[in-house]
This record gives sequence, structure tokens and C-alpha cells, in this order.
Amino acid sequence: MSQLTADRKVSVFTFTTSRIVTAAVLVALTIILGLVPGIGFIPLPNATGSATIEHIPTILGSVLEGPLVGMVTGLTFGLLSFTRATTPLFRDPLVSVAPRIIIGLTPWIVFVALKRIQLDFAAGAAGFVGSATNTILVLAIAIWRGYLPLAIVPLVLPQAIAEAVLATILTIVITRAVYITRNQILRAPDRKKREDLPY
Repeated sequence: MSQLTADRKVSVFTFTTSRIVTAAVLVALTIILGLVPGIGFIPLPNATGSATIEHIPTILGSVLEGPLVGMVTGLTFGLLSFTRATTPLFRDPLVSVAPRIIIGLTPWIVFVALKRIQLDFAAGAAGFVGSATNTILVLAIAIWRGYLPLAIVPLVLPQAIAEAVLATILTIVITRAVYITRNQILRAPDRKKREDLPY
């Protein structure tokens, strides 16, 4: 069962059939984004060399099925970054793998904390935080490990904001669509019996 309809006694750190299926789909999507040139990592003529949307499946896994699915998807993202790295920066697993696993955790915390306020707000905030987690941790560890100078931060900021905004929008749209589908909210409920309607 999914996180949306599961028995509350099932731990978010337990694999269920739905979580395994969702993880498999999101891992496959992550691999496609990572292997097909120009999709997951979009080349840019700037300091980073590319923008990424490959963290989106990790965020969605975290929001829709919990931290376990999110972290498994994030691990896949990180391993792809590590194995396909062409620079020393991403050949370091502390830079390429560890932050991507944590992306699977932070959106879930935000989503669970805000879901009772409003679904779209919670999903958007989770998407933003997930993207920010990727950028902040990768940059912070890269600077700490001496791969990048601190002066790179203002150069990367516009791209980081654009990635976070895109993650926010996609997380809202996809989360809303999944909630509608899983809960079968396809139309507003009738307030009158069909035979009493004037048409």
C-alpha cells in the first residue's frame, strides 16, 4: 500500500509492495535521466557546467512514498554521478553520493510537517527544500574538501534558484496528480441525486 493509503502502523522505513514498485520506477527514471545526454544534466556555459533535474525523482519518491524510497532513489542518483564523473569533484563520494541520499529525507520531513496545512503548499515547500538540499550540500562539501573556492557561491546562486523553482512547480503538479489518482478524486461530488438535476 502507498503512504497515502497505508495503515498508519506500517513504518515509513519499511518496504511495502507499493514502495518497491514506486522505487523501481523512480530508479529507472533516474537512470534514464542520468544516461541520456542533455536530459538529467543540461549543459550550461557557467561555473558548474550543467543544470540538473535528476534530483526530481528523489524528491517525488520522498514526498509520495516516504524517506526510504527517497533515499534509495537518491542513492541511485549519487552512484550515477560518481560512476560517470569526469572531474575529481564528483569522483569523491562525499560530494556525489552522500548529499543525494539526504535529498530523500529532507523533502519528506517538510511535507509531513506541512501537509495538514495545505497539500500544494506542503508539496511545493518539499520540492524547494529537496532541490536546496542538493545544491547546498554539494557546494558545502565541495568547498570543505577544497574542490571549489568559496567565491563560486554567488556564481551558482541563479542556477540554484532556477532549479529550486522548477522542483517546486513539478513537485506540486505531480503530487497533486498522484493524490487525485490514488484517492480517485476525479470530479466534485454531486450534492443532489442525479434524477433531481435539471439536465
